[in-house]
Amino acid sequence: MTTFAAVGRRVLPRGWADLGRQVVIWFGFLAAYQVARGIADRNPSAAFENGLRVIDAERHIHGLFELTFQRLIDSSNLLMNLASWTYWNSEFTVVGLALLWVYLRRTEAFTRFRNAILLANVIGLVGYVLLPTAPPRMFPDLGFDDTLARFESLNHGSGLINFVANPYAAMPSLHAADALIVGVVLVAVCRNWFAKAVWALWPAWVWFSVMATGNHFWLDVLAGMFVALVALAIIYRRQLRRPWRTSAAAA
Repeated sequence: MTTFAAVGRRVLPRGWADLGRQVVIWFGFLAAYQVARGIADRNPSAAFENGLRVIDAERHIHGLFELTFQRLIDSSNLLMNLASWTYWNSEFTVVGLALLWVYLRRTEAFTRFRNAILLANVIGLVGYVLLPTAPPRMFPDLGFDDTLARFESLNHGSGLINFVANPYAAMPSLHAADALIVGVVLVAVCRNWFAKAVWALWPAWVWFSVMATGNHFWLDVLAGMFVALVALAIIYRRQLRRPWRTSAAAA
């Protein structure tokens, strides 16, 4: 027990008890996500109606360029695999590892980072309950492919899509929201310029992947970006005010 405590003091910035609290918070959110998924699943007809409304809106604004992205990854198994792996891992795996790294190596930035992620996801979960929306892959008659189903088949999956994915959680895209928050924070806290460049490109790659795999419309992605910016503005409002106060004082 003494060795265990010593390891905690040496490796963990706030000890084992605080790490346990952070794990409870994170898995508590995962439980809330599953509850919201269950509520959204109860009204598939509304989800398809809302999906058709998004399609109609996109046609009037700019068109369905998600189809172009899908045709692009259809031409390459490598690109399809990369996009599919990104979709599956960009949300909980990458976000979880990013949170853990910031917690261990940039402790002072962790709490605001965590709160921004949680706030964005809470906003998104409310959207899923109030506005369930079917994703593009559920409209094959319009030319959309279910890329993830093909990916799972090629990689000998066992029902992972049906177990994990929220079938009617397209609007807003939390993949897009979380990728933007992770990208912004990691660019700010990383000290290596190569790492900064990678994280600066990360949101755009995730946005491409979620559209190319048929899981989000571009309006979903745009809504996710807006959710992320709202969450960042609320959580980092004091930091955002400092430059203005400094400029005013100098003037």
